[in-house]
Amino acid sequence: MRGVTHARGAVCAVALALAATGCGGGGSSGGGSGGAVLSSSWGDPQNPLEPANTNEVQGGKVLDMIFRGLKKYDPRTGKATDMLARSIDTKDSRNFTIRVRSGWTFSNGEKVTARSFVDAWNYGASLRNNQKNALFFGYIDGYDKVHPSSGRQTADTLSGLKVVDDHTFTVRLNQKFSTFPDTLGYAAFAPLPRAFFTDHAAWLKKPVGNGPYTVASYMKGSQMSLRKWDGYPGPDKARNGGVDLKVYTDSNTAYTDLLSGNLDLVDDVPAAQLKNVKTDLGDRYINTPAGILQTFAFPYYDKAWDKPGTEKVRTGLSMAINREQITERIFHGTRTPATDWTSPVLGVAGGFKEGLCGKACEYHPDEAKKLIKEGGGIPGGQVKITYNADTGSHKEWVDAVCNSINNALGNDKACVGNPVGTFADFRNRIGQHKMTGPFRAGWQMDYPLIQNFLQPLYYTNASSNDGKWSNKDFDKLVDRANAESDQTKAVKLFQQAEGVVRDNMAAIPLWYQNGSAGYSERLSDVALNPFSVPVYNEIKVS
Repeated sequence: MRGVTHARGAVCAVALALAATGCGGGGSSGGGSGGAVLSSSWGDPQNPLEPANTNEVQGGKVLDMIFRGLKKYDPRTGKATDMLARSIDTKDSRNFTIRVRSGWTFSNGEKVTARSFVDAWNYGASLRNNQKNALFFGYIDGYDKVHPSSGRQTADTLSGLKVVDDHTFTVRLNQKFSTFPDTLGYAAFAPLPRAFFTDHAAWLKKPVGNGPYTVASYMKGSQMSLRKWDGYPGPDKARNGGVDLKVYTDSNTAYTDLLSGNLDLVDDVPAAQLKNVKTDLGDRYINTPAGILQTFAFPYYDKAWDKPGTEKVRTGLSMAINREQITERIFHGTRTPATDWTSPVLGVAGGFKEGLCGKACEYHPDEAKKLIKEGGGIPGGQVKITYNADTGSHKEWVDAVCNSINNALGNDKACVGNPVGTFADFRNRIGQHKMTGPFRAGWQMDYPLIQNFLQPLYYTNASSNDGKWSNKDFDKLVDRANAESDQTKAVKLFQQAEGVVRDNMAAIPLWYQNGSAGYSERLSDVALNPFSVPVYNEIKVS
């Protein structure tokens, strides 16, 4: 998933993809039989809420509220546990038999069956449907026919998916993938009702899922209202009447609204407020480790950044960034300087290797200057770091990074920030390959595996490989790691692949990000999961 944004609109707007069903309704109280409703800061998602087409945080928050999949990640440990899966069996890590629990329905009353998953996965994989998360289905047999890398699509369905009966289906992969079951809690693998296919336009206007909440209304640029689904059959029922997700373009405004009683929950405390937040909120402030890494990505489709020698330039830029100083002065303990390309929340057994980046992630200004010169200098003579400007925090730390680079290189024009107005515009420019220099890239893990920090971002043509970096040695190591049934050996292979990322400085790791949130006196039992997302269904409203 991608980084966080906030956007706010003062009036109702016509939704381009998800149509409004009404105007107004902060919903700070009421909620019928479900109890009181809470309000939380949010930002408009980049795309309509199709599970296989959502790979950024704001849309992901909603999908996690309105869908449940075969697996669910424990809100405290991140461990993948069975949800709709009664069992997932395999003898060879390639052929899987999945049995779906009975008694589950979508909020429109339709039963959730094995076909609900198979149809959804076939839709997500199809080249014709142009889903951003299509590559998550790339290990299933037949993917090369439904989503060829070149040429026309020659099949409509994945040959590796077979419905056995209403509650059983089989999956055949094109190679061994021992941790495949643990990926199935990610929203891309969610089931879909028949209404998604029979009246797709209507579904996009008002998505129907099988989670503890339903979408009541959406006003683009203003608010999405979710309400508790009383018929939800799962064990994690909502303990409140619903959530009004209010759109903000400035996280400082959201924080001010929280303090003034106009908002119940802010899940991204802005950097400018971190020095005051403990005084303002006391024990209603949350600061907890999360599976989030901030980096600078590069546009390798721009040959200026892909020619021999530029790996020295990228490494030099990394060594010109004083991470310790920036995280201390700007982020006040909510960020930790990164020393690898994963996250400490994985733990050593899960693949985190502190210090893997070595000197390249330490502040060495003299060596930085030398490396950049050896690499032929900064392409175009100036680094322009592109970021979305609709949160208060990005400008502050991007300016600090540029100041650090400029000081290290002895050139006050070597680096400048390049703001883009909104997150959606920023992501669209990235998707259209319009970047000409480094751009901020925040990665929030989809599932707690080292594979998720590496493959989606750096594997050739992977779903979130926005800079189009490609390296055959990296790809081969990832393939070997995925095929390894011994978890310890698999982790070591992934770490070797991470070493390839380091040696090429494919992206510059900046810092590990904690989840930070603040909430009103009306709320209790507020917590952030390891993905830095509020556990909305557990929140109580007085």
